[in-house]
Amino acid sequence: MKILVIGSGGREHALCWRIAKSPELTRLYCAPGNPGTASCAENVPIPVSDLDALVAFAREHAIDLTVVGPEAPLCAGIVDRFAAHGLRVAGPALAAARMEGSKAFAKAFMVRHGIPTSEFAVFEDRERAEAYIAAHPRARVVKADGLAAGKGVVVCRSAAEARAAARKILDGAFGAAGRQIVIEDRLEGEEASFMAISDGERIWALAGSQDHKAVFDGDSGPNTGGMGAYSPAPILGTLEEQVMEQVMIPAVRGLAAEGMPYRGVLYAGLMIDRARRIQVLEFNCRLGDPETQPVLVRLASDLVPYLAGAAEGRLPERPPAWDPRAAVAVVMASGGYPGPSIQGLPIEGIAEAEALPDVHVFHGSTSRDSAGRLLTAGGRVLAVTALGADVAAARRRAYEAVER
Repeated sequence: MKILVIGSGGREHALCWRIAKSPELTRLYCAPGNPGTASCAENVPIPVSDLDALVAFAREHAIDLTVVGPEAPLCAGIVDRFAAHGLRVAGPALAAARMEGSKAFAKAFMVRHGIPTSEFAVFEDRERAEAYIAAHPRARVVKADGLAAGKGVVVCRSAAEARAAARKILDGAFGAAGRQIVIEDRLEGEEASFMAISDGERIWALAGSQDHKAVFDGDSGPNTGGMGAYSPAPILGTLEEQVMEQVMIPAVRGLAAEGMPYRGVLYAGLMIDRARRIQVLEFNCRLGDPETQPVLVRLASDLVPYLAGAAEGRLPERPPAWDPRAAVAVVMASGGYPGPSIQGLPIEGIAEAEALPDVHVFHGSTSRDSAGRLLTAGGRVLAVTALGADVAAARRRAYEAVER
């Protein structure tokens, strides 16, 4: 089977690394890829935004399966474009991808299908948004409706902060993504990431995980796209069946009932309170980053039959198997992130880090110069991922690798 992975980050490196182990694989490409994916796939210099060029490449090279990593091409309709040419893609069509592409759509969908989520309201007008904040003391989370590279969510400590966030977004801080905003009640509890793969009818849970958004130690500093993750997530514990029954199965059935069968990975960001009640913070239409890295390191099954099965509408009859050990990914970020980050800094020691047992270093934002030196090329540069008997042991090994 010839497979094309679309994307250029740590999630895509982890996908390529895992797919490359499949006995079903004959050729693996990654567009555009990065220096890490080049170690297990053939990089193709096509940006994720050039849907026409990606379709042309897939047709020319008779690609059997395309796996889309990031949300932007999914929310731009890449699956529909490929399907029009008879090409199989593991990912949702444009209509279903609105679960991530529009927070207002996702919240209204949850209400329609009885999926637990916080109180919310949607606004395009700044004055009405500010009036709502004044009248609702718990309205402390302000979100740009559209895609904002993981940075369009502001969790506020006061009404003044919420008003400022609403003004900032509606005044164009995130461009077209902020033409509408969603204002939600701020929930208390612990967050967890729950991913499942669906073929439109059948749905299998992936291993639970938890990521960390704040840039600095001690959950301090601004939110990021994710500074690290671990799997399994103890907070989920015995709640997997409850999450499936209350969240994932209703979502897949609801999408099918509304004429948008979901084929691919569906991600639910959850808040779990002290009473073990679950509420959905958001849906994403793809694998999380950096959650993918520890989850795929723990995967004991061949990933390809599940990706192909999702694309074809026939998932395997048994769920994937998992390594019982824990995995921790630590993101190494360049100075300045999540703002403008320092680029072009040399990176050394990856071979020494990966020489440690059960350590994998996944490239997020790296490049090579004309001399072949590995350099930083963005904010989240590497995801240093390690296995261990438990989360504490895996974390110790990951940080030992980071020190290399």
